[in-house]
Amino acid sequence: MQLNITGHHLDLSPALNEYIKNKLQKVQRHFDHVVDAHIVLGIEKQLHKAEATVHVAGNTLHAASEHSDMYAAIDSMLDKLDRQVRRHKEKLTDHHARDAVNRDQV
Repeated sequence: MQLNITGHHLDLSPALNEYIKNKLQKVQRHFDHVVDAHIVLGIEKQLHKAEATVHVAGNTLHAASEHSDMYAAIDSMLDKLDRQVRRHKEKLTDHHARDAVNRDQV
């Protein structure tokens, strides 16, 4: 997976980069067909913003979050992204084959 982290009106620290990489591994653990991810961190007035655009096999997912703390914004954004990735993986799974097997047993 190719990861691109950028800061908008923000200097990215190595600790912040490592925090994002560690948290993003949770998303990659749920779905291993993640092609690339683009994370944008920014500050507007008193709000810290975190946005992610992730390209997975067959789709593009986007999540954004705002919070007064940057780490909380990152956590919230990655939770949203994780839910989207799990939903996308669920859609790729063929559920109709399982229903056909259940009907044959009845």
